[in-house]
Amino acid sequence: MTKADTRTALMDAAEQAVRARGHDGFSYADLSEAIGIRKASIHYHFPAKSDLLTAIMERYRDRMSAHLADIDRAHDSASERLAAYLDVYRVALQNCTTTCLCVAFCVGQDGLSDETRTEIGRFRAMVTDWLEATFRLGAEDKSVHSPSVPDEEAAALYSLAEGAQIAARFEGKMARFDAAIAQFMRRLEKAG
Repeated sequence: MTKADTRTALMDAAEQAVRARGHDGFSYADLSEAIGIRKASIHYHFPAKSDLLTAIMERYRDRMSAHLADIDRAHDSASERLAAYLDVYRVALQNCTTTCLCVAFCVGQDGLSDETRTEIGRFRAMVTDWLEATFRLGAEDKSVHSPSVPDEEAAALYSLAEGAQIAARFEGKMARFDAAIAQFMRRLEKAG
């Protein structure tokens, strides 16, 4: 395995572990076993666990940025974009076995390094900016029923998506996520 492949494999395994068990729910020994390399080799790529956590959050932000751009290209209306956004959170639940990485970090934020917290902040700001722009589009294209103040709408929908994920994960029921977002989804249907 090349250095780049090893680094990617470590980040993939760590991300999955954080999403399923939180950032304190795995160790370098767990990664060593999962990837089949020595712990010392992990330290070569990520000297401290905080380096690894920051790297996976940065990569997650980059992936979400690309995903939001894909949503914009695939959907013309704000309502379609917002429905696709909520689907990202639904899919991230993986049948209630995980949450999205940002939610997992925020729920277990104690012990995170300043660098990881900065990356989380950058992620949240990026998503909020995208949501605000999408709600502005919704007011223009009339595809969102009763649009309000875009920054307040963005904050509310972001909180709804994260909270719905947490509730569904805790209860182990995808129906909990669907019930939590149902009223918002009706706003999109009414406008259409």
